[in-house]
Amino acid sequence: MQMQIEASALVSASLLQRFHATRKRTVSLAKPLSEEDCCVQSMPDASPVKWHMAHTTWFFETFILERYEAGFRPFHQAFRVLFNSYYNGIGQKHPRAQRGLLTRPSTDEVVAYRHNVDARIGVLLEGLLRDGAPEISQAVASLVELGVQHEQQHQELMMTDVKHLLAQNPLFPVYALDADLRSERAAAPGWVAVDAGVVEIGHDGKGFCFDNELPRHRQFVEAFSLAARLVTNGEYAAFVADGGYRNPVLWLSEGWDWVQREQLAAPIYWHRGEAGGWHEFTLHGLQALDAQAPLMHISYFEADAYARWAGARLPTEFEWEAAAAKHAGLSLPGQMFGVAWQWTSSAYAPYPGFATAEGAIGEYNGKFMVNQYVLRGSSCVTPDGHARLAYRNFFPASARWQFSGIRLARSGVV
Repeated sequence: MQMQIEASALVSASLLQRFHATRKRTVSLAKPLSEEDCCVQSMPDASPVKWHMAHTTWFFETFILERYEAGFRPFHQAFRVLFNSYYNGIGQKHPRAQRGLLTRPSTDEVVAYRHNVDARIGVLLEGLLRDGAPEISQAVASLVELGVQHEQQHQELMMTDVKHLLAQNPLFPVYALDADLRSERAAAPGWVAVDAGVVEIGHDGKGFCFDNELPRHRQFVEAFSLAARLVTNGEYAAFVADGGYRNPVLWLSEGWDWVQREQLAAPIYWHRGEAGGWHEFTLHGLQALDAQAPLMHISYFEADAYARWAGARLPTEFEWEAAAAKHAGLSLPGQMFGVAWQWTSSAYAPYPGFATAEGAIGEYNGKFMVNQYVLRGSSCVTPDGHARLAYRNFFPASARWQFSGIRLARSGVV
């Protein structure tokens, strides 16, 4: 993982405060869960909550304490392998699909690991605040900021993985009745027009960003129109009722093969009720489907098929960013961010001039730039302050356990 923050950034009291606040929030997200909930892995693409809690701690221990703590000793030598995700430069890794088999260490031991590393990071940062050399202070500040952003990503992944886990239980258990998902009813329908022209794409250099948002560059876009809101459950239900999952004309070839192989007929968390109506599994439990609420948990294949059925298409990531930048705070409020990630038709590829950082910390983004599609915006489980205009999320075309939705586009001015 690589990032960019302002060159003058040093260890500060505000950074120390954000570090502790982020670490506490991760633990608070796990509070509604049992120890059994925290240990189970519902599929290879998901991870147990206990693993998320340990891995984010591993990041601070491995990339900061190991290098900058005087007399460093690991909390537990085996954790270096158990909680390494995909950093080949660090060494061996426990197989991803077997994370749910790690019944030991216990959740309590993982929490103790977190407390230990938090205290040691606190001592390091307080020392740098007091009398640290500027070069070391800047290097540590950059890594702590990166670790905070990394942990916020895992906070979102925890919620997506927890929802998938609980959805496998026929009891449809509730994560938390008071969970704040910032859900909202769909805004009024309509289209926002953007004229053809050259636009600036990518991070503007102010504050933090990941390396896949760089470098900022120019992109020409033809005139297009972007839907003023996300597709709703009710609109997608019409697609389902019209035989959308049974019509191969609507699907990409690989998508149709996927639908047939998995025998799909509706979104992942939709269930038919006894009276024939749709229900949806949520973090609040099984609920009657709200037709006016924004659709969530849709794969790229499903989003593309729906767009074709609706006589539209998915936007490119450049169109999405151009429209969001032009209409920020005006024609495109709220639902650009904080509801559901929005699929684009853009393959996840490097920007012109992209370069990865040297060493293990540069492995996070660049090596995944193949067989993925870009999503823009943020979701109802994205931590506050984590989203930004240039943020590039990415998943394979079949992924649908994420909080992903659909925003339509059309060529020309509608």
